[in-house]
Amino acid sequence: MQRPRENPVQQPATPTAGPIAVDGSYAWFRLTVSLLLGTIGTVGLWAFVVVLPPIQAEFAVDRAAASLPYTSSMIGFALGNVLIGRYADRIGVAVPVAIAGAALGLGFIASSFTTSIWQFTLLQGLIGLGGSACFGPLLADISHWFERRRGIAVAAVACGNYLSGVIWPTVIKLALVETDWRTIFVGIGLFCIVTIVPLALLLRTRPVINQSDEPSALDGQRRGSRKPIDLSPRALQGLLVLAGLGCCVAMSMPQVHLVAYCMDLGYDIARGAEMLSLMLGAGIVSRLVSGFLADRIGGVPTLLVGSILQCLSLFLYIPFNGLTSLYMVSFIFGLSQGGIVPSYAIIVREYLPAREAGQRVGVVIMATIIGMALGGWLSGWIYDLTGSYQAAFLNGIAWNLGNMAIAFFILFRAHRSRQMATARSAAAS
Repeated sequence: MQRPRENPVQQPATPTAGPIAVDGSYAWFRLTVSLLLGTIGTVGLWAFVVVLPPIQAEFAVDRAAASLPYTSSMIGFALGNVLIGRYADRIGVAVPVAIAGAALGLGFIASSFTTSIWQFTLLQGLIGLGGSACFGPLLADISHWFERRRGIAVAAVACGNYLSGVIWPTVIKLALVETDWRTIFVGIGLFCIVTIVPLALLLRTRPVINQSDEPSALDGQRRGSRKPIDLSPRALQGLLVLAGLGCCVAMSMPQVHLVAYCMDLGYDIARGAEMLSLMLGAGIVSRLVSGFLADRIGGVPTLLVGSILQCLSLFLYIPFNGLTSLYMVSFIFGLSQGGIVPSYAIIVREYLPAREAGQRVGVVIMATIIGMALGGWLSGWIYDLTGSYQAAFLNGIAWNLGNMAIAFFILFRAHRSRQMATARSAAAS
């Protein structure tokens, strides 16, 4: 007898409520809400970048000290993905996201009353922590509501971060024409509280997660099972952390230093900013395409494809430094790298226990953020040593090759495990 398509979930309403199907209309509604949360909640990653000049002038500090709030925000964002993801595994995503959203809003409001760069820096850490709830935990949560379309669902929610980077800087730049950054931060804080909290509470329904989801000899095709792999959960988690670190050290070179690289080549800052925006827009396309690809070939092959393309596009930055060619290469780079980070969330759901998805996705996301921070610093350090970004590009390529090697190894172990499981199943029958 064929298994039913429904996957019953816990209901917040009456006991007579019927089951909710994965890949169904409610799952798509939940995806829409999660995308909105991601677009609103990751404002903290972009707001400070826009207001850095007036903040530096007002607090009368040098550029290094003025950059510390961004570092604090990224540290809070990295830690929050793990901590909030862990609580989301236990009690569901709604309450942690609602609390984090309120903290995010209060962090923005409190930042507007600061009188020193150190006060502002500490509150940026709170903003990063609050915003983290709208990334990793939501990726893990939406993965429980889709099976056939899990790849595109995770990729779509991950696009919220890039959409935030397209929308919020534009809004803040326009607002700075009419008012100051303090008033803008109060407005952002209030907007976050009145939108994130009610949106998060729409996600109160929790999926029923198989607490003993052992790998299936059928390669994860049986509902509630995960794919077999000849690695322990701890070993696979460690490899994904190293892979996330490597890919994002490589990814950070163009994303962090592209504007400065353009200025070194004699182009003005506006051209570099346009290339960065083009890269970000292409990244949205990349995430969606990678999601479709992951639904067909799996998370690990999709990660490998993205890593190979990212490596090739990094190579293109070395010989091509004309204005038109840099626009083209930046667009190609965006198309290559956007789907890499969501692939990790898909791999976690394919090969690791579903009940631990929030925490495990959060750990890998934290590694990617550390990779971005480390890569940005390394590229600057190498530039200071050599006086050129050429060696920095080669450094990024080297880290990218390490990521590719890890992806190849995971793919090999998964393929071998699948063959062994199939052979045992055939022998048993």
